[in-house]
Amino acid sequence: MPKVSRNGQAAVLSPGQLDELWSELEQPHRLITQICYYTASRLGEVCALRAEDVVNGEIVFRAKNTKTDVTRTIAIAPPLAKALITTVLPATGYLFPGKFKGHVTTQAVDLALRSACDYLGFKGVSTHSFRRSLLTHLYRAGHSLRTLQQISGHQDIGNLARYLDIDRDEATKALMDFFSA
Repeated sequence: MPKVSRNGQAAVLSPGQLDELWSELEQPHRLITQICYYTASRLGEVCALRAEDVVNGEIVFRAKNTKTDVTRTIAIAPPLAKALITTVLPATGYLFPGKFKGHVTTQAVDLALRSACDYLGFKGVSTHSFRRSLLTHLYRAGHSLRTLQQISGHQDIGNLARYLDIDRDEATKALMDFFSA
């Protein structure tokens, strides 16, 4: 069920839609949502990143900032590396400082995202769309649920499976392809 009025699951964005959205978003919201997508991370985890959490080609999501209270380290994919290089980021402290103190709020990013989606006519998109989109794209590319679990940090594979946008036609095709081989 698509997300409507904050209910249901966040829409899965196609690569083309992601590009459109990132063209519309300004910094730092563009980079924040790119990190959400390329690492399958939650918005709160990304907003709380510190400069020292980006090290040796990886991003470290500290246990205290994750939903599962487990530290997760994710390799920086080439498109994200390019985005990080082309953006001026602080050398210390929060990667995305807030206007007054602390880090940028999830509400500020959500507001920018909603505005961009309204302008583009995208429906059902939320900050969780980036996480769902990457996991669905990887699954459709043939990566195992166990691999996706390692990336996403899901402790339960059943919860991870509910993230994936797999429709009935895909399931039918898989079944028919398997038995016609």
